[in-house]
This record gives sequence, structure tokens and C-alpha cells, in this order.
Amino acid sequence: MKIRKTNGLVVGALLLGALSLGGCATKKYVNQQVGVVDAKVAGHETQIAELDKTSRDALERATAAGKLAEGKFMYSVVLTDDALKFPLDKATLSPEAETRIAALAERLKAENRNVYVEVQGHTDATGTNAYNEQLGANRAEAVRRALNKQGVALNRMSSISYGEEAPVAPNTDRAGRSANRRVVLVVLS
Repeated sequence: MKIRKTNGLVVGALLLGALSLGGCATKKYVNQQVGVVDAKVAGHETQIAELDKTSRDALERATAAGKLAEGKFMYSVVLTDDALKFPLDKATLSPEAETRIAALAERLKAENRNVYVEVQGHTDATGTNAYNEQLGANRAEAVRRALNKQGVALNRMSSISYGEEAPVAPNTDRAGRSANRRVVLVVLS
């Protein structure tokens, strides 16, 4: 009986071993799966290389733009609410404002026809952020259009609104709010 048990155990072990060998992957199957993974890795490496090149190009362009802008600031002109005579909550220019802008345009043209002007619109804190952002943009654009009428090329100007984000005085009293309602011309060469 002991021999039978031993023989039964040996046969059982052999059967178990044969069954487990059937579950092993073949060399061909493993090579196929590794090939698929290698192809995916190669594709990702190509994408990473493209992204790396794109980011290096963007960094080079940004560095070049920074070098161009460095030291090019000439001056800025602040046009307050009083100087431009913007009606309250409006972006239309008065005749006095048009005259002042015409004089600025002549100055820009006399100094250098190749200057670049950033027209910045600012408001006080009265109203919502969205409203002030739009009002600042409308005021800056009105000044930009007026400069263009006087011969300053549109491609040499841009307008941007800071709304109420960059006050020069507290918005707690009338004088402070008036000082914050302004258009700033930043002249670059």
C-alpha cells in the first residue's frame, strides 16, 4: 500500500507538472508581446522628443522677445479722466481729448515713426469687475482709434484693459476714483 501511495504521488506530481507546463508562455508569444510594448514605447519617445523640441522652440522665441523688449521702454504718458474728459461710465472722447491726442500723435511721429504704443485702459472700482474690464477696454480702444486717425499705424499699437486691477490711488474718495480712471500710453522703441 505504501508503494501504491508513493506511485500515486509520483503520478500526481507528474500530471501536475505537465499541466503547469501547458500554462507557460512560448518564446514566440513573449517576443510578440515585448514587440508590441517596444513599439508603444518608441511612439511615446517620438512624442516626447517632439514636445521637447516644441518647448525648446517656444523658450527660444520667448527669450528673443524678451531681449527685444529689454531696454526699449522710452516713456509713458498718463491721460487722466480730466485730461481726456471721458464722461462718467463712457468711452467717448471729447473735442478737448481729441486735441490732446492729436498733439501726442504728432509727438510720436516726430520722434520716431517706428515706435510701438501700448494703450492701457484703467477704471475705478465702481461697478463689477467684468463691467470695469470692458469699460477700460473701450476707453483704450477709443484712444487707439483716435491715434490712428492722426496717422499712427494700427500695427504699431495695441490696447489692453486693466479695469480696476491697477489703481494709482485709493478708491475710497472722489479724487482717488478720478485718478484711477485713466488711459496710459506706454511708448516702446
